[in-house]
Amino acid sequence: MRAWPALTLSCPMLLALVVAGCSAPATASRDAAAAPTQFLYAEQTIAQLQQRMQAGELDSRTLTRAYLDRIAQIDRAGPRLNAVIQLNPQAMTEAALRDRERAGGAARGPLQGIPILLKDNIDATPMATTAGSLALKDFRPRQDAFLVKRLREAGAVILGKANLSEWANFRASDSISGWSAVGGQTRNPYVLDRNPCGSSAGSGVAASANLAAATVGTETDGSIICPAAVNGVVGLKPTVGLVSRDGIVPISWSQDTAGPITRTVADAAILLSVMAGRDAADASTAHAALNAPLDYQARLRPGGLKGARIGVIRSSFSFGPDVAKAMEGAVATLRAAGATVVDAEIPTAGQWDDDELLVLKTEFKNGLARYLTTHDAPLSSLQQLIGFNQQHAREELGLFGQDLFEQSAAMGGLNDPVYIQARSRIRRLAGPEGIDAALKAQHLDALVSAATGPAWRTDPAFKDPFPGAGYGAAAVAGYPSLTIPMGSSQGLPLGILFMGTAWSEARLIELGYDYEQRTQARTPPQYLPTLPGAPAASK
Repeated sequence: MRAWPALTLSCPMLLALVVAGCSAPATASRDAAAAPTQFLYAEQTIAQLQQRMQAGELDSRTLTRAYLDRIAQIDRAGPRLNAVIQLNPQAMTEAALRDRERAGGAARGPLQGIPILLKDNIDATPMATTAGSLALKDFRPRQDAFLVKRLREAGAVILGKANLSEWANFRASDSISGWSAVGGQTRNPYVLDRNPCGSSAGSGVAASANLAAATVGTETDGSIICPAAVNGVVGLKPTVGLVSRDGIVPISWSQDTAGPITRTVADAAILLSVMAGRDAADASTAHAALNAPLDYQARLRPGGLKGARIGVIRSSFSFGPDVAKAMEGAVATLRAAGATVVDAEIPTAGQWDDDELLVLKTEFKNGLARYLTTHDAPLSSLQQLIGFNQQHAREELGLFGQDLFEQSAAMGGLNDPVYIQARSRIRRLAGPEGIDAALKAQHLDALVSAATGPAWRTDPAFKDPFPGAGYGAAAVAGYPSLTIPMGSSQGLPLGILFMGTAWSEARLIELGYDYEQRTQARTPPQYLPTLPGAPAASK
């Protein structure tokens, strides 16, 4: 769930390692010739699809089959995005049931018949939950994650699972963004040799490429926001405790959350309204209903920026000249909409980095063991997973190692005073003394920054030349953040990031929706093999 800066490798370098799911090296001419044909439901919102189904112009079976065909055409073939790691064998059966329910006047909710893809660290029967690892490729949990139950109760069709950075990018400090042993390397649909960012890489790419009506990702630190931004879509990382983590392969009890990745703010609001809620199996959700409205669609109204006070974090302009230009345009839009925009900074920025990693490693070791044992997984501990990878080194360790696994295995328990103090310190620095202090100092409704820079090229010779991140404070504090398309750099998407205090999703949606409606900055992907004039990738 963490968007680590990572070493990258292109698919040609993977062939000798026989990595499942990685495409054969494609030439530029083949990629160009395989550009997707027009898709009948391209860029359709959930509301538009529902209107068509309610009018009898469309049914869920037709829609689900169309998405399955599109996955076959451009994810499995064509540009071969590798965004989908597995399909739900019961998807068409679920769609038929949703159609019967609608015909009988018993529609379940706002997602009736809408096909959704889930990141493959989220339990959803009858599919495997692999976290991208060969160790779990045949592991099928007995029941749905709590959020999946809520999606199905609202009428959603679970289309399948999206690829991810293996173990949500928490196996190695030099891991490959968007790569897993089970799914191979996910490719950015705008420029295929560019990286999709991790760890919800498949979810971000699938939403952007119209492989599903909407997708769900997870985040510990950047893994919803980064792939949403670099793939030109909307990503909403909720307050920790708004959405249950039950049935999700964990990294950090303190920072993990699931959230929607969609093509519009309105679709994100619909999904969040369904996913949010109290769950007895996740104590962090105990106060969700008390602190947050659960109908986020009600905040989708024009004029949300009028009278707002917004703090812009100008240090994010350093992510590159095109980012700075796009952010200046975004600031002008905010002001034209009636918002007061002032310069702001998070006073404690960067002070939590070392402690955050200590906390994540400690919580990962303990949380993963709990998940594996309570779900009857084939392995029951981090140490066993380390051993599995050593035994299957050709497939699992040929590209990068497992130093974070090994460091985490050496950590103490959750009663370790060093861990307890570090956890308290980082939450305080990022939250009350960080985001909250910045908001209170100038009476602000929200902070805005660039989410990150443009997608970097996937190349074996270099670690990810990570362009910077505006999302870290919200991740560490457990506060919400929302990214929305704001422009591009050489055809690669850029995202603006809205951040607020805990439980401020409704206000962020209100502000973000108004911004989105005024800019309409999203452009569909072009599936270019590379950027014109770009140097060849290293061999």
